[in-house]
Parts: sequence; C-alpha cells; structure tokens
Amino acid sequence: MELVLGSSSPRRREILSFFSLPVRQASPDFDESQVLFQGDPAAFAQEVARRKALCLVERFPTEPILAADTVVFQGGRLFLKPETMKEAEAMLAELSGKEHRVYTGVAVAKGGSLFTDVAETAVEFHELTQDQIQTYHRHFGPLDKAGAYAIQKGGSLIVKRIEGCYYNIMGLPLQPTYRLLLKVGIDLWQYLKPL
Repeated sequence: MELVLGSSSPRRREILSFFSLPVRQASPDFDESQVLFQGDPAAFAQEVARRKALCLVERFPTEPILAADTVVFQGGRLFLKPETMKEAEAMLAELSGKEHRVYTGVAVAKGGSLFTDVAETAVEFHELTQDQIQTYHRHFGPLDKAGAYAIQKGGSLIVKRIEGCYYNIMGLPLQPTYRLLLKVGIDLWQYLKPL
C-alpha cells in the first residue's frame, strides 16, 4: 500500500521516512487564504489540513491521503509562513522571550472517508537579539515555515523549552498521524524501521 503525502514539505517527508511505508508526495492545489481564521487555531489548522486532503481525493480516489497544516499562535494571532524576510524577522522578534503554541492539524482521506485530528505543543523562546534573528534566518530559510523558524538541528538554539510533541513543531505529530492512519488500515507499528 502506498501513502500519498499531500505536502511538498521535506520535514513531513523526513518524519514519514522513520517508517518503511511507501510514500508518494503530491502537492495539494489549494489556496490556504480561503480559510478564514475565527479565533480557534486548532480548528483552523484542522480545516486547512482537511481541505488539502480533499483536493487530492479526485487525483487519488483509492489511495490513502495524509495532509497536515501547522500554525503558530501567540497573543491572539496566527503566525503563518512569512512572505518576506522583513516579515520573518518581525515574527521572531515578536516571539522572542515568550511562550507560543504550535498546532498541527492532520487529515487522512481514503475513498469517501475523511478523518482529522490536531496536536498542540507549547514552545518558549530565549530572548533573541536582532543580530541573532538575522543570523538565524541566513542559516535557516524562514519563508516556508510557520512562525519563521525550524526546531530541528541547530534551529533549536532559539528554543528554551517545549512541552508536547517535538514532531508537531516540525510539522507532523506522530500520535495523531498514527491514530488517523489506523482508521484507513495502516498501522505504523508494522512499518517501524530499526535505528
């Protein structure tokens, strides 16, 4: 059985590579700005993931499809992917020294069935100087990342503390993904790879 990953994210692909499950990536043709934020970041992330999965069902009518959407939430507002480096710097400056929440909505579709779930992780940043923010963005391109940051590898220099799933911050929380894939007959335990 081949899983369709409805994402071009190399980070989501990397997380799925922990398992021997065959995966094909297919980018959903979906404009995320169509989904209006109504104050609930968990519901927003789930709705975007749901729509990403649904827009691939016609192309892959019999295959299981996995889609996800990650958002950063702090101070009553969403931090999505920045459109410019200036916006990316402003995001990190605003998140500096504070705690924020990361939500990833996960959706799995197969045939006429669609299931969704969401994960939440608390992240606290160190206080960051303007020079550190600019250095960070030179090394970790921010424009394809919610909140303009990555936690993996050296990217974790900015992180003081996390509470919850690390892989949620990378863009694909394992427990919701595991639970949803079970609903379409895929048990990740059967695809575990040795270290």
